[in-house]
Amino acid sequence: MTRGLKSLDDCKRIVVKIGSALLVDRQTGLKKAWLDAICADIAELKARGVEVLVVSSGAIALGRTVLGLPSGALKLEESQAAAAVGQIALARDWSQSLSQHDIVAGQILLTLGDTEERRRYLNARATLQQLLKLGAIPIINENDTVATTEIRYGDNDRLAARVATMAGAELLVLLSDIDGLYTAPPHLDPDARFLARIEEITPEIEAMAGGAASELSRGGMRTKIDAGKIATGAGCAMIIASGKPLHPLKAIREGAHHSWFAPSGTPVTARKTWIAGQLQPAGELHVDAGAQTALRSGKSLLPAGVRQVIGHFSRGDTVAVIGTEGREIARGLAGYDADEAGRIAGRKSGEIEAILGYAGRAAMVHRDDLVLTEITRKTDSELRQQKDATHA
Repeated sequence: MTRGLKSLDDCKRIVVKIGSALLVDRQTGLKKAWLDAICADIAELKARGVEVLVVSSGAIALGRTVLGLPSGALKLEESQAAAAVGQIALARDWSQSLSQHDIVAGQILLTLGDTEERRRYLNARATLQQLLKLGAIPIINENDTVATTEIRYGDNDRLAARVATMAGAELLVLLSDIDGLYTAPPHLDPDARFLARIEEITPEIEAMAGGAASELSRGGMRTKIDAGKIATGAGCAMIIASGKPLHPLKAIREGAHHSWFAPSGTPVTARKTWIAGQLQPAGELHVDAGAQTALRSGKSLLPAGVRQVIGHFSRGDTVAVIGTEGREIARGLAGYDADEAGRIAGRKSGEIEAILGYAGRAAMVHRDDLVLTEITRKTDSELRQQKDATHA
């Protein structure tokens, strides 16, 4: 995505985050007409070839209404009970509204560990990609029934940014009762200016974020700016817009008021920068000349090209790829645990099922999870040899 791209129609994949106050009314519960309207917007985008993922707040807000819980802050156990009741109702409502357009909804509940721990990150990403491949719309929320204060995202703005990064989305759209970023709270400062385009989230931009949040939600402009730092840093543009109109996505497409945050790079470049920036790799994959040439041509690392597996690592851990001259040529996320990688090293991808007992991935490291580094550093093997020589 280029820095100048603003149109939803120009994107291949977007994440839309919906705030609780848009979906749930304190007195009447779910705002069915609003939900039907945004589902119509999603269906229209999908028909235009845009893949849409939805991060939907509202489970706790809906559940507390159903349970008749009092207004004000809820205890942790009350929030979790409300989430349990609200999530099942929310998933049903999304499914029903999308089904009017012959679209299937798939529910995904995430905890912080699902995007912070690499193994679970890969599993969650694979599920998202498979749902999109099958034409379904992922409806995502934090798993508030099990997440505690210490191990949670804390708001769906930041969750949506993590999902956008995970999915390689080009655009994150945050819909709420806030229509964008101002230089100061407009209800307090009559001279506050609306910012339609933000090229970079600077300390000055962060200082403009107030703490406004409604009782039905946990977020505010502060969390939206935090989400923006996550998303734009991963190469994903972000829009903050009002979701109050019945067709908010259509309104954005037609030029409605919103703030647009420029990405810092492309999703692929930023993601591979993240991989390359990992600390000491958990293991090494030593490859032959053919694999080395294939990697430099942008191909995945197949088991057949791996000569040796060193280290103890799990699927999703960062591993160094060592070339024929004993130097690191790439880093990537392992597609297999170390023991399984060792068993299939040097073998053809078609033999994996017979060796492991299940149909595994064709690649030891997929090209989407791999970045060429071509750096000169001593490998673990060289370090051991140096240590042995020192003690000889």
